[in-house]
Amino acid sequence: MFILKWDIKREEEGTLVREFLRTKGISKAALTDIKFHGGSIEVNRSPVTVRHILKAGEELRIAFPPEERSPEMKGEAIPLQIVYEDDYVLVINKDPYISTIPSREHPTGSVANALLYHYDQQNLPVTVHIVTRLDRDTSGLMLVAKNRFIHHLLSKQQQEKSIQRTYEAVIHGVLKSNEGIIDAPIGRKADSIIERTVREDGQHAVTHFRVLERKKEITHVSLQLETGRTHQIRVHMAYLGHPLLGDDLYGGIKEEIKRQALHSTTLTFYHPVYEQEYTFTAELPDDMAQILQK
Repeated sequence: MFILKWDIKREEEGTLVREFLRTKGISKAALTDIKFHGGSIEVNRSPVTVRHILKAGEELRIAFPPEERSPEMKGEAIPLQIVYEDDYVLVINKDPYISTIPSREHPTGSVANALLYHYDQQNLPVTVHIVTRLDRDTSGLMLVAKNRFIHHLLSKQQQEKSIQRTYEAVIHGVLKSNEGIIDAPIGRKADSIIERTVREDGQHAVTHFRVLERKKEITHVSLQLETGRTHQIRVHMAYLGHPLLGDDLYGGIKEEIKRQALHSTTLTFYHPVYEQEYTFTAELPDDMAQILQK
């Protein structure tokens, strides 16, 4: 069972439990779920209602109901590169060629399957909550919540654009500008269910780029997303005339790398329980590093 607890401070004395929990992002609907589906609210390990008036020194403890998994989702013993883990979140460094969640084309072998197996080894009755998803062939850092409430809080951070991700890519051609902003709406390509394109009636999409290194026929760039559209970096760089190496869907060539040369390098988020900012980094994988070393 997923549990959150707080030691009540002197300045919080006299607050109703429901008012205190509201300041922690726990909604009325979440409290109803706790009350009627197997959760609990306790002060000093004794059950209380949301009308309990808190006193300094008390321990308030919330147990959330157990989560139900989809019967189709099974754990699989797939290695995970875990960069950080606590009771609330996971940060992993995803390998390329592995899907984030199962799909019709790849029904098994996903990060989600690996996470379920990892949770089973810890006897955690939770399901998968991906916060920052990556394309199958994109590598790098991903943020995962270990409970739907934590997922809710981190999703709010995403909406407020306070989760920051930096990517690195290797693109075709020599990019002349040292840095810039691509502000071009992205929508589905008319004759494809997968491919996206820049189109006037698309969704607002903004990408910031900065050149890290120029080679004879390629450029190593750092990119930050202001929005999170499907294939955003890949579409925007192709729109500039500089598709990613290996990205044959958007005009790249697979001669030196068999996937799009894109890696999630840094991840910054505010921990919703520990209430402090965390930043993680992941070095370029071998296939991208070797291209730049040539």
